[in-house]
Amino acid sequence: MPLALLALAVGAFGIGTTEFVMMGLLPDVASDLHISIPSAGHLVSAYALGVVIGAPLLAAATARMSRRTVLIALMALFVVGNALSAFAPGNGSLLAARFLSGLPHGAFFGVGAVVATGMVPPERKARSVSLMFLGLTVANIAGVPAATLMGQHLGWRATFLGVSAIGLAAIASLALLIPHDHTHASATGLRGELAALRSLPVWLALGTTVAGFGALFAAYSYVTPMLTDAAGYAETSVTLLLALFGVGATAGNLLGGRLADHSLRGTLFGGLTSLAVVLALFPLLMRAEWSAALAVTLLGMAAFVTGSPLQLMVMEKASAAPSLASSANQAAFNLANAGGAWVGGIALAAGYGTTSPALAGAALAVLGVGVAFAAYTVDRRRTVPSAGRVVTSHLCLPEDSEALRS
Repeated sequence: MPLALLALAVGAFGIGTTEFVMMGLLPDVASDLHISIPSAGHLVSAYALGVVIGAPLLAAATARMSRRTVLIALMALFVVGNALSAFAPGNGSLLAARFLSGLPHGAFFGVGAVVATGMVPPERKARSVSLMFLGLTVANIAGVPAATLMGQHLGWRATFLGVSAIGLAAIASLALLIPHDHTHASATGLRGELAALRSLPVWLALGTTVAGFGALFAAYSYVTPMLTDAAGYAETSVTLLLALFGVGATAGNLLGGRLADHSLRGTLFGGLTSLAVVLALFPLLMRAEWSAALAVTLLGMAAFVTGSPLQLMVMEKASAAPSLASSANQAAFNLANAGGAWVGGIALAAGYGTTSPALAGAALAVLGVGVAFAAYTVDRRRTVPSAGRVVTSHLCLPEDSEALRS
C-alpha cells in the first residue's frame, strides 16, 4: 500500500478527534461559557450541520481542481475552524467555529477516498479506503480519550489547539506524500458532477448508508445509560468501554476493506446482517458486565465492516462524479448520526426500556438490508438486458459474415 495513505489517515485522525471530543467536553464548555448542557449540545449539531452542507458543496465547487490541492486546502480550513474554536469568546462564536470546522469533513473523506483508490490496483480499492478510515477509528481509541483528558486538565480550549496541531501535521504529510501525478480531477465541471447523482443506484447506495449507520447511532447515542443502568458499570468506566468500541471499529474497518476487495456486495450484506443480530442481542448482552463489554466491541466491529464497502459502492455508482458522490456519502453518514439518535430517542421516550434504542437500531439495520437488496435488484435489471444484447450481437456475427461472403 502506498505511503501516501498515511497522510490521509493523519487527516482522518484529526477529523475524528474533533468530531467526537466535544461530547466529552460538554460539561466543561457549558461551565466556562455559563450556558446549560443542552445548549452546549448544540455545538455537536453545529458540527454535523457543517458536514452535511459542506460535503457536497465543497466537493462540487472544487471539481476541476487538483485533488492534492483540494485536500491541503480542506485541511487548512479545518485548522482555521479549530483554532477559532479555541479562541471563541462566547457561545455564538463557538457555534460558528464548530460549523466551520465541520465544513471540510465530508469533502476531505470524499476526495481522499478517490485519491486512495486511484493509487492502488482495482483489487485493493476497498482496502485503501479502509486504511484512510483507519485514522477515524483509531481516533476513538486514542485521540478522543487523550483530547478529553487534555481538556479536563488544561481547559477545553487547549483541546482545540491540540487538534489544530494535528491538522498542521496532516497538511505537511499531504504536501510531502500525496503524489502530483495521481491527483488531477476530471474536467466534467459542476453540471456534470451534479448530473451523475441523478441515477437511482446512487440514491439507493446513499439510502443504505443512512439506514445502516442510523442503526449504529440509534444504539451508540444511548450506550452510556445502557452500560450504567442495565449492565451496572460505574460512570468512570464508560470511557474505557467506549475505547473498546473503537477497537472493534478499527478491527471491523480493516476486515471490511479486505473482504470487500473479494466481494463488495457480499461484505455489505454480511455486515448489515451482523449488525442487526448484534443489536437484537443487546438486551440479553447488557445483563452482565463482561457480556456488555463484548456487545460494545461487537457493535463497533459489525458497523464498520460496512464502511469501506458503502463508500466504494457509492463511488462506483457515480463513476462520472466520484468525488461528489463520495462526499455525499459522508453527508449521509452524518444524517444517519442525527436520524439514528432521533429514532433511538423515540424508543427510549416511549418507555420501552434502557436497551430499547438497540432494538430500534436492529430494525434500521434490517431496513438497510432491504435497501441494499433493492439496489442489487436494480443493478441486476440494468445489467441483464445489456448482457442479452451483447450475446445476441455475437450470435448474429456468423450469419452476417456469411451474408457478406455471398
